[in-house]
Amino acid sequence: MPAVETTYGGERAIRLTHGPYEAYLLPGWGNLVALRDTARGFRFLREPEAEMDEFRKAPGRYGIPVLYPPNRYRDGEFTIAGRSYHLPVNEEATHNHLHGFFMRIEWPVADMGEDEGGAYVEMAHEVGEGHPVYAHWPHTFRFAIRYELSDAGLVQRVHIDNRGGEPMPVMLGFHTAVNVPFSEASSAEACSIQLTIGERWELDERKLPTGRFQPLNENEQKMPTGGADPFYEPMDNHYTARPRDGHNRMVLTDARLGLAFVYDVDLQYRHWMVWNNNRCGTFFCPEPQTSMVNAPNMDLPQDVTGLIVLAPGESFSARSRMYVEEVSH
Repeated sequence: MPAVETTYGGERAIRLTHGPYEAYLLPGWGNLVALRDTARGFRFLREPEAEMDEFRKAPGRYGIPVLYPPNRYRDGEFTIAGRSYHLPVNEEATHNHLHGFFMRIEWPVADMGEDEGGAYVEMAHEVGEGHPVYAHWPHTFRFAIRYELSDAGLVQRVHIDNRGGEPMPVMLGFHTAVNVPFSEASSAEACSIQLTIGERWELDERKLPTGRFQPLNENEQKMPTGGADPFYEPMDNHYTARPRDGHNRMVLTDARLGLAFVYDVDLQYRHWMVWNNNRCGTFFCPEPQTSMVNAPNMDLPQDVTGLIVLAPGESFSARSRMYVEEVSH
């Protein structure tokens, strides 16, 4: 069956299959934790299957965790469209709120099955009074994420509907953890990345943007065109996105295999975070975000911060895709 309920690491899971592709979604966390090419033995995402205790402590370091709102907010407080928000301070070292509410709660499965394209699963939250998120994000809205596995690879579709009577901010990101390399037959040394970055935001001691840019170093200057080393130095860096040829994407090229893993994200993701777990040498996280870190507290225009505010009845949609392509020489 192309979409079935099963288990993964002792957790309830939805398994999608299509041709050589296989993916696992954990509804208990809203996290698609595995994307594989079973014919070639490739695992594109960092998986938690052998270390589920670590996953439960730090789910942001595996798969495709949902960040809403993404990254850090000073003291957990900000005001948008006249409404004040008070989010829990959950990073004591910086006294910030970090990564939002949807990474550690169960996501109801709204639909799953097969259509003419392949296998799919959709998970969705209907947020309103009584929902665990509502206390800190007091809006009535539907937040749905659909994953489709087909010949095109893995497609992610996000749809957010503001069903309340007040303006509602949308601040969304994904802490996507990519294996380097994605094949046991290769090595990190054979891999390089391309990433559609523009400018690098300067961060202060609380890891919040100052509003100023920093010059790109030698490795970062290679990122937009390719050939950058994901483990050049410890990275926890914040960038504007600058699409090239109509695409906003990360490309992980494996010179030994002659293949590239492509993460092509919607143009509405206006910023990137790049985190490599202190130059760990096995995975890194190219994290697309619709808005910059601490966006509502920045004295910058919304077309710079990327902050989106939905009027009552308005919707936000975004499409991203993961796939493999051969590298031309």
